[in-house]
Amino acid sequence: MDAPTIDTRPSLGTAARSAGGEAGPVKIRTRDVSVFYGDKQALNSVSLDMADRAVTALIGPSGCGKSTFLRCINRMNDTIQGARVDGVIELDGEDINVRSVDPVALRARVGMVFQRPNPFPKSIFENVAYGPRIHGLTSSRSELQDVVEQALRRAGLWNEVADRLEQSGSSLSGGQQQRLVIARAIAVDPEVILMDEPCSALDPIATARIEELIDELRQQYCIVIVTHSMAQAARVSQQTAFFHMGQIVEIGRTDDLFTNPKEQRTLDYITGRFG
Repeated sequence: MDAPTIDTRPSLGTAARSAGGEAGPVKIRTRDVSVFYGDKQALNSVSLDMADRAVTALIGPSGCGKSTFLRCINRMNDTIQGARVDGVIELDGEDINVRSVDPVALRARVGMVFQRPNPFPKSIFENVAYGPRIHGLTSSRSELQDVVEQALRRAGLWNEVADRLEQSGSSLSGGQQQRLVIARAIAVDPEVILMDEPCSALDPIATARIEELIDELRQQYCIVIVTHSMAQAARVSQQTAFFHMGQIVEIGRTDDLFTNPKEQRTLDYITGRFG
């Protein structure tokens, strides 16, 4: 089996390679997860462990179940009528689908960043303050201001917006809006960050900045990213899972999966024979 060549260099900017810091213990554990939308089965017996302080990339062709699986981790499928999730999904050893788990509280622990930036129709400050406020994480205005500033700093946005916090979040560029959404997600101090194609609507410069941010954030969080870009997966992740037709075909260390895949379907996909 010939080893495919994947260009791991970003189009612009500095490559976001893992620099220091070992992956932590398993943060999310799934076993035999299947998802049904009515009579249609979208996911079939998916088992995957995702480590703390590491990035797991989910790759595969459109419609293969990547985003469906991602939405299982914070119970977003609960909001879809007729959806059913079978199997076990554990966060720190606790089954997230038991009745005693509040989905709202779960989503504070498991933040999500979507494909297109979706700032609230509020000021930059209020976008970031929203989560800490509704979850009662701060007790004073000054404490809330500190939380907002720290979240914007960790998202690499503070220096660009510090003097215009009262302006609308939608006044920012696309890349800035996506970093604002990331700041909003981390303001509630989550444990996991889910990212569904976070760079697909961004230009190469903004993409490089988001990738660098992902590499910084993974030092503190468990990050799971869905991406159609295999070069992006190679740049930012430590583990990659290849999905096809609702199943995981192969899981492995990112470097190993791209240079020496064990399954023929994986090789065919990453060399462009389908997908």
